[in-house]
This record gives sequence, structure tokens and C-alpha cells, in this order.
Amino acid sequence: MTAVVEQERETVRAQARWVHSSARKARLVTDLIRGRSVPEARTILAFSTRAVAKDVEKVLRSAVANAESRPDLNWHGDELVIVTAHADEGPTLKRWRARARGRVARIRKRTCHITIELAQGAPTSAAPAVPAMAPPEPVEPEPVEEAEAVEVTEEPEAVEETEETEATDEVETPEESPSAEAEAEASTKETDR
Repeated sequence: MTAVVEQERETVRAQARWVHSSARKARLVTDLIRGRSVPEARTILAFSTRAVAKDVEKVLRSAVANAESRPDLNWHGDELVIVTAHADEGPTLKRWRARARGRVARIRKRTCHITIELAQGAPTSAAPAVPAMAPPEPVEPEPVEEAEAVEVTEEPEAVEETEETEATDEVETPEESPSAEAEAEASTKETDR
């Protein structure tokens, strides 16, 4: 029988409570940085367009400061990894707004508690190992096949068809002339009236 010994990982945490944002919105940001190194997480938060990213970045800075200030650990901020990052729901402030016909509508101002825990180790991020701006692969042009020779053989057939259509056009022109004369006579009769 073998005993499995789990090493308890030493962590440092920071928490911001009663942040004025819904927990659902904060979770979208905390999910992005979980398992990443501190410099990588700072970059992600700096370029995030969400407003709650500023609050998450403050909590991350506080957790790094907590880790660096402990004399028993001697941790450097850039060597740390975000082990856990989560946002729990806080109390909801209930407010009221006047509506039509003397009624009121409830406004829920939600809050959340953001928690980040740091530890020392290698990041477990799912980011690709390939650099972001890898050069494109060269594309070789395809060789031109013998399609031009096929087109040359089809052209004489097209010429024969055009000669036949020209012959039929000549035959139709004499038939059109009597009808054109009839139309001209009809138009002169109408002008005489």
C-alpha cells in the first residue's frame, strides 16, 4: 500500500470586496487570467476593454505586493503564477425608479467580491508556443496546364457558326423590307387624316 503525499502549495491572496460590478461580468475577466503568469495577466488586463478589468488589475497588484512584502517567502512578482481567480456575488443594493401611472420599478445594483491567489511555479496557460506574428508560409504558384491548346482547336468551329448566322441574316433582310414599306405607308396615311 502506497501513501500519496500531497504537497500543500504556499499561496498568497488578495481580495476586493463590494466591487460595483456584477459577478457575471467580473468572471469573464478572471477566467482570462487564471493559470497565467503575472506579467502575462497584466498585459491581458491592460488591453481588456471591460471596465471591471481595472478592478481585477488592482487586486492583482495587491496580491503581488502581499507576496513581495512577506519576508519568509522572498518571492519576486514576475515569477508568480495566478493559481485561482474568481468573482463571487456580493450583496445587491435595491433601489427604486418611478414608472408610469404611479408605479415603481426595482433597480438591482449588483456587487461582487474578487479574489486572486498567487503561487510560485510555472504557468499552466493554454496560450500557443508559436509567436503571435509568425511569418506567413510562402505559396507557390500552380503550373499552367495545356488549357491554351484546347482553346485554339475550338476557335475554327466558332468561325463556321458565325458564317452560318451571317447567311441567315442576309436572307431575312429582304423580308423585312416589305414590312418596312407597309409601316411607312400606314404612317403617311395617318398624317394625311
